[in-house]
Amino acid sequence: MFSKDRRSTRRMFLQQTLTAGAAGLTLSRLASAAEPELPTYLKDQGWLVGCWTRPWADQDYRVAMDAVAEAGFKYLALTGAKTQTGRVIAPGTTLEESRIVGEEAAKRGLSITNVYGGGVPLTDGGTALRKMIDNCAAAEGWSVLLSNMGDEETFEECCRTVQEGCDYAAGKGLAIVLKPHGGTTGTGPQLRQAVERVQRSNFTVMYDPGNILYYSDGKVDPVEDCAAAAGLITGISVKDYRHPKEVGLTPGTGEVKFPVLMARLKQGGFSHGPMIVETLTPGDAEHTMEEAKKARQFVEKLLAP
Repeated sequence: MFSKDRRSTRRMFLQQTLTAGAAGLTLSRLASAAEPELPTYLKDQGWLVGCWTRPWADQDYRVAMDAVAEAGFKYLALTGAKTQTGRVIAPGTTLEESRIVGEEAAKRGLSITNVYGGGVPLTDGGTALRKMIDNCAAAEGWSVLLSNMGDEETFEECCRTVQEGCDYAAGKGLAIVLKPHGGTTGTGPQLRQAVERVQRSNFTVMYDPGNILYYSDGKVDPVEDCAAAAGLITGISVKDYRHPKEVGLTPGTGEVKFPVLMARLKQGGFSHGPMIVETLTPGDAEHTMEEAKKARQFVEKLLAP
């Protein structure tokens, strides 16, 4: 539905923005000349409108896949589900189970953009993170998503673990993405600090405006905050917010100023990538389906020229 801009690659974009940024980073410092082919997640494929499994987290993940496909989405991100681990894919998921997840998504015409790693331990020598990367690859997903980089005491150790994880993921053609969840990575400046510390070209940011508001108790406006992460944002977890502390909303019904936010993000260089709906106003199956369709239409309208 949306045109693809093939005039630049994510590699070129990172080189331009990181060189011009406050930190003065260059692509040569982020990766060597022998870098593998650009991960699928970072390639310019236009705008990719999808949905997380979160609205159906209390059911089998296949129910979520059915609903996401029926609602008209082509892209899927994996998080909660009714499994032994509480997620579609977790470090404890087997490679065979992960492979089946990928097959189930493909049957429904869905591509998996993100696999939520969330609270994967980053102080265990990278064992759990490598397991998540292996499982993501087995499911033919494009990226492992992290929700934290430890606390102030463990931040540096976590950054080293993610560095090593990024090198491991690069060999499998995957990216690792960081989503704001408070703590040491709850705002745009903190997200930038983490990316600049890790210094890997396949480590990037999935911005979440709802979380920026949620973890700041409504005090930090994502419209202003996102500028600090300009040039690093390669996807959006489309989540709204209503004060106090409510994110279980269909996008467009809360306090996030999405049209203004998207204009600001585009000014910062965000021109393509996953736009993945995370939450919907809860209800029964019929209601959830209607909200999913409304959310897809809202995002498509938001992206329309």
